[in-house]
Amino acid sequence: MTAFLAQKRLHLVFIFGLWCKALLAIPEVIAGVATLVVSRDGLLAFVVWVTDDDFGEGQHGLLAGFLFHTVQHLSIGTQKFAAIYLLGHGTLKLWLIVGLLRKKVWYFPVAIAIFTLFVAYQSYRYTMTHSPWLIFITGLDLVIIALTWHEYRELRGQ
Repeated sequence: MTAFLAQKRLHLVFIFGLWCKALLAIPEVIAGVATLVVSRDGLLAFVVWVTDDDFGEGQHGLLAGFLFHTVQHLSIGTQKFAAIYLLGHGTLKLWLIVGLLRKKVWYFPVAIAIFTLFVAYQSYRYTMTHSPWLIFITGLDLVIIALTWHEYRELRGQ
């Protein structure tokens, strides 16, 4: 009975983790589409609107300064790369998550391989950016990989 409850808890953590990843992937897809279709001037106008005094520190805060600097120095090539990366990364994650939630067995090894590639790339990016978000997302990916492997073994055993 205890093993059954432990298994049930792990399954619920797996489902919760997948939904967390989906909630992170949806804005990624939206940002990818927006970056693809909105001009640099449009992105700059959006940054001005978001960092207006009504939203916090105003246009002189740390985040606002970062956003202004990023958008002002954004080349068309960089913007296209960011758009394609965000759109592709988010769409791929959502596709994998849907397959895992539907318990399609062949998705499990594919998801493990792709999430492992995400971890490798995110680890590489961390060495350049030292972003705490990359640590968080990479940690979530590692947990999801372990839980996906566990779920895969359980599904194959049934």
